[in-house]
Amino acid sequence: MAIEKVDLTKIKPYGDTLNDGMIQLSFTLPIPYGNEADEAARRLGKKMGLEDPSVVYSSDLGVGYTFFVVYGKCQHTVNYQEIEVPKVDVDVMSKYEVEDFIKEKIKRDIVIVGACTGTDAHTVGIDAIMNMKGYDGHYGLERYKMVEAHNLGSQVPNDELVAKAIDLKADAILVSQVVTQKDVHIPNLTELVELLEAEGIREKIVLVCGGPRISHELAKELGYDAGFGSGSFANDVASFVVKEMVERKIV
Repeated sequence: MAIEKVDLTKIKPYGDTLNDGMIQLSFTLPIPYGNEADEAARRLGKKMGLEDPSVVYSSDLGVGYTFFVVYGKCQHTVNYQEIEVPKVDVDVMSKYEVEDFIKEKIKRDIVIVGACTGTDAHTVGIDAIMNMKGYDGHYGLERYKMVEAHNLGSQVPNDELVAKAIDLKADAILVSQVVTQKDVHIPNLTELVELLEAEGIREKIVLVCGGPRISHELAKELGYDAGFGSGSFANDVASFVVKEMVERKIV
């Protein structure tokens, strides 16, 4: 059977056959469960531009709320070939290559401080990067030779993080933001940059943030040196930090 060639200038969702446009949406509406609710969800799908939308599942959430799963055909396409997404521009090294780089180029132990700041209580991200055991076979920064890693944990106020960084003479600060409802991470990340600038140490520190909704583009816009999203490991972050230190002569 011949395989149909994909036109990368006109990409559509794939369901059963190429370019059929089939997609699945899930959402909640503040209306009571029933036939009328299903029809409301179907009409909403149609207003979104879906062709032949259908409610394939709905569930009563109580107190006048209903959850829906809607299928439909998307009519729109995107040109994949014209997409350019800003990424951290660094050749990623292994743990051992990072250690050798520090020994040869920086010639001293480096200090990295990490935390989940503001009201964020989710440490899974910062732990994956900082803690000795790391994540998915990638050791965390605590296991790196010539790296003095300090994981301050969760719900750390920005002013306390800055004070700790000053006390430890940190070369880099890593901030994890998992709780991002209503974009609460934006003012929190911005405040940290402003505090570092007020202390006159922003240019003396490599500043990195990461999380599920963090992109390198957003990080740069907020005044950070780099942003790492989901799927990043300690050696990704470490490679950027040590090379940035040498480039900016933070040695």
